[in-house]
Amino acid sequence: MKVAIYGQYYQNSTEPIIKDIFVFFNTNNIEMVIEANFLDMLYEKELIKKQYQTFTAEAGLDESYEMLISIGGDGTILRAATLVRNSGVPILGINAGRLGFLASVSKEDIASFLQFVIDKNYSISQRTLLSLHCEPKNEAIEAMNFAMNEVTVSRKDSTSMITVDTYLNNEFLNSYWADGLIIATPTGSTGYSLSCGGPILTPTVESLVVTPIAPHNLNARPLVIADNTEVKLRVSGREDQYLVSLDSRITSVRNESILTIKKTDFKINMVEIPGETFLKTLRKKLLWGEDKRN
Repeated sequence: MKVAIYGQYYQNSTEPIIKDIFVFFNTNNIEMVIEANFLDMLYEKELIKKQYQTFTAEAGLDESYEMLISIGGDGTILRAATLVRNSGVPILGINAGRLGFLASVSKEDIASFLQFVIDKNYSISQRTLLSLHCEPKNEAIEAMNFAMNEVTVSRKDSTSMITVDTYLNNEFLNSYWADGLIIATPTGSTGYSLSCGGPILTPTVESLVVTPIAPHNLNARPLVIADNTEVKLRVSGREDQYLVSLDSRITSVRNESILTIKKTDFKINMVEIPGETFLKTLRKKLLWGEDKRN
């Protein structure tokens, strides 16, 4: 069995996790291939001494890998998705961050959950992605034009609102006067969209959420649409440019550019360990049921 390892380093929480993972896989003779920058950091921090094979973001992964182990928070998993791309290699998130809707394996349960990996006792949760095309062409977007959580447009260098003309399958929906607009997947419904008042979608729902950010037209509300809908956006404002983000990757785009957003033809596979379901994660992370009257 061959697994890829990718992660972020947090001084107070990551070191025990990294040591436990490496000890477990080495004890069980699992081949580990480490993302090159992450491995350099491990050597620098003297967390490991053994030499390992590496992979790079440019090369990505292929089907020879059983899975990718992501060490960090949900942001780390979003970056891990750019390594996996359309290879189909599933991702298992080990939570060294805070909230962690995607990175569901806690540091206390690493050994038992990694045993599930070795025994292949897990299921796969497929996650929808969004693609983005800009006209006129924007090189920064074309280089990595998909997002697992959301595509967001927002104001850049001004406190003034932007206007986002929004079309669904070429039919005009609305002109949002707002700080921005979020087009979120079911996975992203528990991220930025949720903090802006959007609904939570379960991962298997074939829908997207259109969520305005601080809209000035107060009757503008989040809208759930079918995930086969093509969304087109045209942004205008007082500044010459505005911001477009695909998850955590941000670039500037000129006013009046046309952004086309639609579902990709591939999905990201997330590993779901027995007992660690999406609904359990919701209860735990959002503290549902903590009120003893429930």
